[in-house]
Amino acid sequence: MTNQYKGCGASVIFEGLSKSFGERRVLSGIDLAIPPGQFVAVVGRSGSGKSTLLRLLCGLEQPSSGRASVLDADDNDARDQVRVVFQEPRLLPWKTLLANVGIGSGGKNDALVRQVLASVGLGDRVNDYPHVLSGGQKQRVALARALVHEPCVMLLDEPFGALDALTRIEAQRLVEDLWAERGFTALLVTHDVTEAVLLADRVLLIEDGRIAESFDVAVPRPRRRDNAELAKIAATVLDRIFSGGKSEAPLSGSREKPSTTPTIAALQAGV
Repeated sequence: MTNQYKGCGASVIFEGLSKSFGERRVLSGIDLAIPPGQFVAVVGRSGSGKSTLLRLLCGLEQPSSGRASVLDADDNDARDQVRVVFQEPRLLPWKTLLANVGIGSGGKNDALVRQVLASVGLGDRVNDYPHVLSGGQKQRVALARALVHEPCVMLLDEPFGALDALTRIEAQRLVEDLWAERGFTALLVTHDVTEAVLLADRVLLIEDGRIAESFDVAVPRPRRRDNAELAKIAATVLDRIFSGGKSEAPLSGSREKPSTTPTIAALQAGV
């Protein structure tokens, strides 16, 4: 697909990343390289460190050791090109959608804000206030607020968790379409394994603060929710989660140990 955003994704690199809160170790020695433009989903039980990983990458938390890096095509620091969409929209109720999405622009980018709101299906609602929107529409505004900065990396921290089933499907399709159009690198945290394999190129399982396994999702896009191969991969991931490491032979899909993900040296060399 040729478009103005092609190639805007950045590399995401974790090197020996660890995080503790007091005596409690949340993440331990995370080594991971995500190439530009890849869509990665992170799954695991509650409390395994999934959201902490995102918070470290965007700077909301600082690592206890190791580092998290975001590099553009010239290997320059691109952390300022990371944006986050949380589970709660976190909109300002006294501001219109135009003002919510354009926060920090001083009204200088109204044309761009209108364009982005149109891209998430809210082009005719720019003067509305958040209280008249549905939950799904509010989350679209939150997505637009991130997109207006034309990020190279989009962090999605359970953004669909509070939505009803049909609205959730619509939101998933929207995110996938925007990712395909704009080419940003996406890192999604979710408890929904079906959602993970539907959207991602790769699914990472975190257990006890470590990346336990990586599952490639080599299913062509666009993907149908009833795709049998996706169902088999989701079953494999779920079996692995519930087995706690005592896994049976995989049902389907490409299943890798963490060491087989792209190395940091290879990623930086463009391999």
